[in-house]
Amino acid sequence: MLRAIYNALWWIIAPVAVLRLLIRSRKERGYREHIGERFGYTRGRLPEDDAPLIWVHAVSVGETRAAQPLIEALMKARPDARILLTHMTPSGRATSEQIFGDRVLRSYVPYDMPHLVRRFLRAWRPSLGLVMETEVWPTLIEECRRADVPLVLTNARMSARSFKRAAKFGKGTREVFGGFARVLAQSPSDAERLTALGARNVAVLGNLKFDMSTPPELAARGHAWRAAIGMRPVWVAASTREGEEELVLQAFAALGVEDALLILVPRHPQRFNEVAALVERTGLRCERRSTWAPGAAGASAQSAARALPANVTVLLGDSMGELGAYYAASDLAFIGGSLLPLGGQNLIEACAVGVPVLIGPHVFNFTQATADAVAAGAAVQVQDPADLARALRELFSDKARRTAMSGAASAFAARHRGATARTVDVLMALLPE
Repeated sequence: MLRAIYNALWWIIAPVAVLRLLIRSRKERGYREHIGERFGYTRGRLPEDDAPLIWVHAVSVGETRAAQPLIEALMKARPDARILLTHMTPSGRATSEQIFGDRVLRSYVPYDMPHLVRRFLRAWRPSLGLVMETEVWPTLIEECRRADVPLVLTNARMSARSFKRAAKFGKGTREVFGGFARVLAQSPSDAERLTALGARNVAVLGNLKFDMSTPPELAARGHAWRAAIGMRPVWVAASTREGEEELVLQAFAALGVEDALLILVPRHPQRFNEVAALVERTGLRCERRSTWAPGAAGASAQSAARALPANVTVLLGDSMGELGAYYAASDLAFIGGSLLPLGGQNLIEACAVGVPVLIGPHVFNFTQATADAVAAGAAVQVQDPADLARALRELFSDKARRTAMSGAASAFAARHRGATARTVDVLMALLPE
């Protein structure tokens, strides 16, 4: 009954979803492109050969970047295989284009309706499917089972909050999670919750995000920016979400550290102009990365960056794929999505660069990683803008503590690496020879 209701609702949702794409395309044009793919249509056909196709579904930017080490490792382990990378957002697709170019095939994943998913599976004929972290689509799972396509929930996580919601559907939830061929969990607590929801063949392999690394050229770019900024105290507010920039600016106003510079990096590119306007309304002098250090994100570290004027107090990070450079240019990093109940964003990349981390109270999407980082001395958790200002002030005035946290952050990131190799070993056993 639940499945029938779910499928019926999609006939209502699909037209609304297309309308929403068109509305969102007014800010981000990519939403009106490749709409046919969302209905299972694909341009062209795959060659009629026996090369296996590994399909990786990564919703948006974070999942795509987390999947990068895994995809590179899969390419190395099975150079004869093709990789199909699917997304749900234009920013995720753009990130995959930036990272992989034409080394992978790409598409949007279809809406979760039986005939659309079947059309997608017939067109691509995947030998193995991977969905990242929390992507659980009942029809997609069922149709892969019927088509005999092993579908693996990879880098899987299940927060206590999400577990309570999913458990309410009882048998229906167990049927959905039981449809995965394998479930590769980030932590023992994730594995326990997923097993309770009906998942079979669950293994704890660690978090793939620990295997992400900032390319040397990106770190060099950040260091070049820092040289152009000068010796001012610098902190970055990374991956901030709607409604959160106001809170970050409140903390900045209460900071009281002379000459401090805030690098403000919104998570979603369609909000760059909106956030720039917000900063200007506060009366702060704002410079945009795109005008201060012009050039494509892939440009060399020596791309022109004039000295940042002393009266600029906010540098807006209006670029994609350069978060590692922003971290490398900063003394401290605040991780967004955590001052409001949004679940937080990934703090691992900042730790890997060796930047001390501050993060808010709402981290239900990254509970284990946050707890472990705090316990390791790599991160400090704050409760509100006033607490964020206090923690920043204390760390800016205590260089020895910052240095200790930096070392702890690097060690924390290094200690948890290795999930990629373990994941590849499991996946290779599911692929045809």
